[in-house]
Amino acid sequence: MSVAALAVAALITPVAGAPATAAASTDVDDFSYASWESVFEVGLDDEGRADMHVTETLTARFPDADQNKGIVRGLPMTYEDAWLDVTVLSVTDDAGTPVPYETDEDDGLLYILTGDDDYVRGLTTYVIEYEMRDVIIAADSGVDEFYWDLLPLDSTQGIESFRADVEFDPALTERLNGNRRCYIGPSGSRDECDLAPSADGSRYSVEATELSAGEGVTVAVGFESGTALQPTARRPDPVTDTVPAIAAVGGLGLAVGSWFAVSSFRRSRRRASGLVIAQYDVPDFLPPLIAAAVVPGSKDAIPAEIVHLAVRGALRIEEGPEPEQPRLRRLQGGRIPDQLDGEAMDALFAEADADGVADLPAESETFAARMKTLAQSGVAAAASRGLTTKERSRAAMVVQWCAIAVVLAGFALGLWGLIAGRVTAIPAFVAIAFGVFLVLLSCLYSFSKHTVLTPEGARQYEYLLGVKEFIRVAEADRLQMLQSYTGAERRTDGSANVIVVYERLLPYAMLFGMEDEWGAVLESVYAYEQRGASWIGDPNAPFVRGQLVAFAATSHAAASYSAPSAGSSSSAGGSFGGGFSGGGGGGGFSGGR
Repeated sequence: MSVAALAVAALITPVAGAPATAAASTDVDDFSYASWESVFEVGLDDEGRADMHVTETLTARFPDADQNKGIVRGLPMTYEDAWLDVTVLSVTDDAGTPVPYETDEDDGLLYILTGDDDYVRGLTTYVIEYEMRDVIIAADSGVDEFYWDLLPLDSTQGIESFRADVEFDPALTERLNGNRRCYIGPSGSRDECDLAPSADGSRYSVEATELSAGEGVTVAVGFESGTALQPTARRPDPVTDTVPAIAAVGGLGLAVGSWFAVSSFRRSRRRASGLVIAQYDVPDFLPPLIAAAVVPGSKDAIPAEIVHLAVRGALRIEEGPEPEQPRLRRLQGGRIPDQLDGEAMDALFAEADADGVADLPAESETFAARMKTLAQSGVAAAASRGLTTKERSRAAMVVQWCAIAVVLAGFALGLWGLIAGRVTAIPAFVAIAFGVFLVLLSCLYSFSKHTVLTPEGARQYEYLLGVKEFIRVAEADRLQMLQSYTGAERRTDGSANVIVVYERLLPYAMLFGMEDEWGAVLESVYAYEQRGASWIGDPNAPFVRGQLVAFAATSHAAASYSAPSAGSSSSAGGSFGGGFSGGGGGGGFSGGR
């Protein structure tokens, strides 16, 4: 059971009818310590690392009511990036009788929870014995220090009388450098207290009375540099503390590189001859539904397909009851150049009335579903006609495998650091773990097959780029490409009508996002010919390119509509006088149970 759960359990109100003297308090921390006495025995083990045996004799003054079942003592588990290897040896009363207890770990503390289901009242003594190691640090000031918080500052209990003795073994006593300090008060206090040495200098004592809740006592005793062997966690080790983080960055960089490799692969498959020659005609086997699948980044193909069918005479775009809801009228005798165009007509007029008129609804799930299926038919047709295929990028796969190797190597180093007990390796391990996740996630893209153009698809792509070039150039250059006003003999149907040429390129201008520009060209040509657009609105009315832009926006919204979805310690050198209360190791927590 966690400390929080125990605290909640202790706060539960007894059942109705219980005696008033047995009523549980609302705060198990509402007690004080009559006395707190500690003995810290510090020495060097066979490896030369500092270890410590601690005996704490705590006499709690509990209220005369069924409030507490014991105390909770929290001990820090780490100090200056190293694990302290805390071992609880025993918990007894003042007569040496064992007191039941259990331990729990939470937020870097080892909690000792004393007592059982029986309540305790009045003065109650607990003698807690425990051991730690690596309690002496190599300070930034160039000396070794025993810099320790003798009392928990995270406590709500006052202490009437406090005494602590810090004893060093002969090996440590010989290495004392004469620097010592004692600090008293709340965390951050620099008020000093008296740290009295014994005659032989092996023991230091400190006493205090009437300490308020949250007040602590911290001692700092200096030793010659190199007195205690420091654990590996406190020694710089870039292999476990830095390399994993670098590996995470490197792996992510390689993963991004694999995405660029995919992009480069897809671009390379769009090249055929490398030449783009302006074109003013599009063959019938490249309707907008197919062209949209061949041209990367093309606009929505549905509005372009509707205009394509309109300029071919298969349908007319008319104004509906509402300006933002145009409608389509099927025309008899219109030529349907491609099988996909026939599928488009069936999808557009699936809900037409008896006169062959179909609305473009502003919001319709069924219409949007049909248009989505129609657009997917264009993608499928491009693949079946040998214009597109799905392939993996070998370069991307190689780069991605390198990314995987880098992050896995970094992960292994970071894990090694954690197993070795290096607290400083934790940030790097978190970074590499996150890096591993992202790199593995990127595999879904880098190892996938991607839609690319076939050699024939690349040729058609360059042809469509030629159409785009024809749309882009100035009018004088455009007419020169046509050779003359009546010189469009290169059209496959023999037509020499510039208006026809310009109208039939309008759907592809929409695919390229150039409908406004090309609409202005058409508007000028219609004005020159003194006629309107027979495929949109009233054949006798002048063509206004704003109509085209509005229609494109409306038809795109209708085609894409979908229903709305439902809802700290310091090693600065305290023995020289630069420390403060709470600045060392130790301390921990004290509370009631």
